[in-house]
Amino acid sequence: MVTAEWVPMKLDELGSVGRGKSRHRPRNAAHLYGGPYPFFQTGDIKAANFYLTDYSQTYSEDGLAQSKLWKPGTLCITIAANIAESAILSIEGCFPDSVVGFVADPAKADVRFIKYYMEILKLQMQNVSRGTTQDNLSVDKLLSFNFLVPSLPVQQRIAGILSAYDELIENSQRRIKILETMARALYREWFVHFRFSGHESIPRIASPLGEIPQGWKVKKLGDVVRFGTGKAIKPGGEGLYPVYGSNGIIGGSDESRHENGVVIGRVGAYCGAVVYCRSKFWASDNTLVAYPASKEVNAEFLYSLLAEAELSRYAGGAAQPLVTQTVLKQVEVLMPPTALLEVFGEVAGSFERQTATLQRQSQNLRRTRDLLLPRLLSGQIDIEAIA
Repeated sequence: MVTAEWVPMKLDELGSVGRGKSRHRPRNAAHLYGGPYPFFQTGDIKAANFYLTDYSQTYSEDGLAQSKLWKPGTLCITIAANIAESAILSIEGCFPDSVVGFVADPAKADVRFIKYYMEILKLQMQNVSRGTTQDNLSVDKLLSFNFLVPSLPVQQRIAGILSAYDELIENSQRRIKILETMARALYREWFVHFRFSGHESIPRIASPLGEIPQGWKVKKLGDVVRFGTGKAIKPGGEGLYPVYGSNGIIGGSDESRHENGVVIGRVGAYCGAVVYCRSKFWASDNTLVAYPASKEVNAEFLYSLLAEAELSRYAGGAAQPLVTQTVLKQVEVLMPPTALLEVFGEVAGSFERQTATLQRQSQNLRRTRDLLLPRLLSGQIDIEAIA
């Protein structure tokens, strides 16, 4: 139960608040990008778990000159596109004016506590942001919300309890990335560089894709893959199954439409991005779902094949990038003999089983954290009673 020691405070009373910078003049000029400075966008923040490390774009020196480099520990809050998503910077980086940066006053607030309180306020912030043409959370609206905060030591204790779960989740995600990197490296070694076991005795022959080992075939992707389409999710689900968008998990659903498939981003910034979903799931309407078209092709090979194909190259669309089944089905791909596919499936399958275990552990940790979060941040749980 919240006591008198918990007091309502605005975000700018707990630290400094500033909007990101991205003038981009001329718009999307190539000289602004491709340098050493991470440029975090709203999609990157939405895709992050707790700490923000992954980015899909970088700034050059010119890009930095028209932006700002924020320090680690900054809480990034989205105010356009993906409303009220948040994550804490763990490395220096820039972000656009669709993101607000909050730097906690160390005498008043623990940035982790504020990040968790954002989850309590997220739905309210999204509701006040709804517009007739585009949703937008202005800085004034953001600063109108009350954060009910206890003393700094209590904030730190609550944040420590909850962040223990997120640190375990982050650790699992790092291990998953290592396993995926190992599988991708094996794929490249065998199926791109052709350095599989016994390759020295296999002669090379000409093909539309260049010289390939004898016995390998060039096929259309439509002969290898069976495509399905995503569907808009119904609001108000319980979240039993993950909902995949073009850039990974974007929510939960009490229904599932797919199982053990590869999700392909169909439109927008993550057009052509590929995610392997290892259980029952729902795919959003901005995605395609791919399955092996025959028993000879295992899911592990299919995922690596699609990930290596750089499907964004085949995007069209005047307003924004778009990939279609029709175009993808005509893409030429290289298929090795069935025996080699089976061996790859066995090796990569062991990586996938470890990954699936780690994902289940992460889901259980998220559920426990999400049950604790509202009770801890409302003072319903006596933190002194928690070891």
